Amino acid sequence: MNKLNIPDTERLNCQLMDESDSELLWELDQDEEVMRFINGGKKSTRDDIRDILIPRMMNYRNSEQGWGIWKVLLKSDATYLGWILVRPMHFFSEDRADDNLELGWRFHRKFWGNGYATEAARAIMHAIHEQRGITQFSAIVDQDNFASIGIMKKLGMVFEKREIFKDPLIDTVVDYYSVNHYSSS
Repeated sequence: MNKLNIPDTERLNCQLMDESDSELLWELDQDEEVMRFINGGKKSTRDDIRDILIPRMMNYRNSEQGWGIWKVLLKSDATYLGWILVRPMHFFSEDRADDNLELGWRFHRKFWGNGYATEAARAIMHAIHEQRGITQFSAIVDQDNFASIGIMKKLGMVFEKREIFKDPLIDTVVDYYSVNHYSSS
């Protein structure tokens, strides 16, 4: 299989991140408001990025499948806006589902409200659907994160359930949203 290609959108370019992007990942996590619905607003340390985030990312990163964290850049000047996560749902559990891809996003606050997360996630969903045939995409969210819920709805996702999300790092109650039978139309 070849590396999954995410075509540029009108405004954006997406590139799969790796260990060399640790500083970009750290910088994004320095805004307490960005981290508010992730962990209550706690900033990541460089050690957190190096010892936890990077190894986890590299564990599920698969350029052929399109799994990993996609750096989102403005096409016009390569400004780093944030990222889109793609990995099999429940990747770190016995219930891993390679046919149901989890999407997540984190963007610098100064770029919120411009539709960048929706545009990038839609482009990634479209490419994965077209090149790999995946038709189910899901996301988890804190019930009070209305901005992310709005993005999920724009992507065609609907509320599925509220339950505990179990991960080696955290067990927390989240809302699950998903879109089945994704169509690029």
